Amino acid sequence: KEWACHLDLHETTDSDKTEFRPAKAAEGGSTYKDGIIPDGFYLVGDSEDPQLDFLQAVIDGVEKVTHIAPEKVICGESVAKEGIILFPTKSLGLCGSLSLGLCRGITGGTYATTTEVYPDSPKATGEICNEAQVAAIVAALDFVLATQTEDIPRFYPIGTPGKPWSDDERNQWKESRKYHRSYKEEVLDKLDKLKSNDALEVVQYGALSHNPGRYPLFAVKSKQWKEEMSTLLVTGGVHGYETSGVQGALLFLGTQAAQYTAQVNVLVAPCISPWAYEHIERWNADLKDPNRSFKKGNETEESAALMSYLDSLNVKEWACHLDLHETTDTDELEFMPAKHAEAGLAYSGEVIPDGFYLVGDSENPHLEFHQAIISGVEKVTHIVKDEDIIGEPAKSDGIILVPVNTLGLCGSITGGKCPATTTEVYPDSPRATDAICNDAQVAAIVSGINCVLKH
Repeated sequence: KEWACHLDLHETTDSDKTEFRPAKAAEGGSTYKDGIIPDGFYLVGDSEDPQLDFLQAVIDGVEKVTHIAPEKVICGESVAKEGIILFPTKSLGLCGSLSLGLCRGITGGTYATTTEVYPDSPKATGEICNEAQVAAIVAALDFVLATQTEDIPRFYPIGTPGKPWSDDERNQWKESRKYHRSYKEEVLDKLDKLKSNDALEVVQYGALSHNPGRYPLFAVKSKQWKEEMSTLLVTGGVHGYETSGVQGALLFLGTQAAQYTAQVNVLVAPCISPWAYEHIERWNADLKDPNRSFKKGNETEESAALMSYLDSLNVKEWACHLDLHETTDTDELEFMPAKHAEAGLAYSGEVIPDGFYLVGDSENPHLEFHQAIISGVEKVTHIVKDEDIIGEPAKSDGIILVPVNTLGLCGSITGGKCPATTTEVYPDSPRATDAICNDAQVAAIVSGINCVLKH
C-alpha cells in the first residue's frame, strides 16, 4: 500500500572504464569515449522529484564510513550537492524508478535513490564498501521514519513518541508492573483438586526461570494415555490477562474432560503464562508476546516449555486444538498502546468486536469445525456479526482466518493438519459475565471435539 523508501545498491568500478562501457559501445557500433571514474561514494537521485534533504541525509550517514566523491561532474552530470547527481530515472528505466509514484512519505515526496560505491579506491576495502551500503540504508530509513513520527502525540506514559524503547525504558515498564491476583490460589489450588480424579493426571512440564517456585508449569492429561488414540489439545492463558482462557480450561477439566478420555487422549495446558496471569499482562516478564513465539528461533520461555513437552509425548495424531483467548477493552486502552510505543510506532486505536469469535488458519480452514463451535457457543453467548473483525474479513458470522504458522500463534503447534482454532471471548460486553465467558469457552471445546468425533 505504501513504500517507505527504495535504495538500489550499486558500485562504479574501474572495470566500467576498461570493460563494460567499451563493450557496450562496441556492441552498439559507436565510438567509446574514455570516461572519468569518480573516486568515492555518490548517489543518483531522480531529477523529476529530487528530495535533496533525503539524499543529503544518506550522504551524511555514509561519510562516517567512507569518503564521498569530490568531483563537480559525475558521469557527465553536474552535481546537485557533493556526491549527488540527478537523472530522469523513469525515462531511463532505472531500477531506482520502480517505486516512483508509490514510494511516498507523508511529505508527498518520493524517497528513492541509487547508491554508487567505488571499491577500487586505495581508501576502500570490501568490508568498507559493504558497510557503506548498510549505512546508506540505515540513514535513509532513519530519515523517513523521523518524518513519519515527528508529529506523533504522546499516547503512552513510557518512552518518547516515535522512538523505540531503550533498555532503560523497557526496565521502566517491568518495574511499573503490579501484582493483581494469585496464580497459586486461582490455578494451582484448582489443579491440586484434580489430582484425585480417576481419569486425569496432573503433570509438571517446566517452570519459569525468573521464579520457578512461584511459576511452575502444569498440564493435565488422560491417566490412561493410549498411543493409538488421537489427542485433544486445549491451551489457555497464553496471554495471561485473558482470564476465561485459564478459568474456562479449568472448568472444562473439572466438569467435562473425563467423559472424553475413552474416545481421545485429553491434554490441557490451562495457564501457559503464569507471570502474565498474576500481573494481568499480555506480554511476559521480558516484554515478549508469547502468542507470537510458537515457532523455532523465536520462542519465549513459555512457548519453548510447552513445545518441548508436546514433542516428548510423540503424539501420532491430533484430534483438534482449541487455544482459549479473550479480546478485551484493555487491548485498546493498554496492551496495543504499549506494543506500539515500545516499537516507536504511532497508535490510532482499535475496534473491539462485541461478542465471541474464532480465529482459524487460512492455510487449513476446517470451516465446518469452526461453524460447529459457533453453533455451540451461540447457545451461551452472542456471536460477533461484523463483516470485518480486527481488520480481517469474516468468512461467516464470528469466523476469521489468518496465517497462524507464519505469525507464530499457539494455534499452529499441532502442525497444521488437524482442526485448530483460537477462541475469542469478549468479557467487557454488557451482556457478558465471568460465568458466561467461562461457559462459552467450555462450549467451544465441547462443540469442537464433538464435531471431530462425529466425523
